[in-house]
Amino acid sequence: MGALDFLSDYFSVSTPKQKLKPMQTVEIKVKMDCEGCERKVKSSVSNMKGVKQVEVNRNESKVTVTGYVDRNKVLKKVQSTGKRAKFWPYIQHNLVAYPYVAQAYDKKAPSGYVRNIIQTLPSPNATDEKITTLFSDDNPNACSIM
Repeated sequence: MGALDFLSDYFSVSTPKQKLKPMQTVEIKVKMDCEGCERKVKSSVSNMKGVKQVEVNRNESKVTVTGYVDRNKVLKKVQSTGKRAKFWPYIQHNLVAYPYVAQAYDKKAPSGYVRNIIQTLPSPNATDEKITTLFSDDNPNACSIM
């Protein structure tokens, strides 16, 4: 290592590299009543840096933003329009093991969706659970028919 390399470490002029945000999809529940509300929310979010696509579904009160954005900043931007907004609390019912558990089922949810909560497993002593695990591959004592 020469003297110039040694000195260049101390006197280098470089700009600090910014950490790139990952590409993600942010879903937000926003109460929208008319086309004006829809346009206002869509234009405010689409002007953000890093946004690639904005989809607004007024029937479901849902805004989907795709791009290199921070999800909290997107929520703040939507809230700055004066609308009540929160992160999308629902998940499709076919992705949940027990979609009609008391905490998961929500009457306000759009059709085909249930509340996104941590699902509790059913009681292992329940009779229907005993019957289904009787022939399970996860049960080492299960009956296997070959």
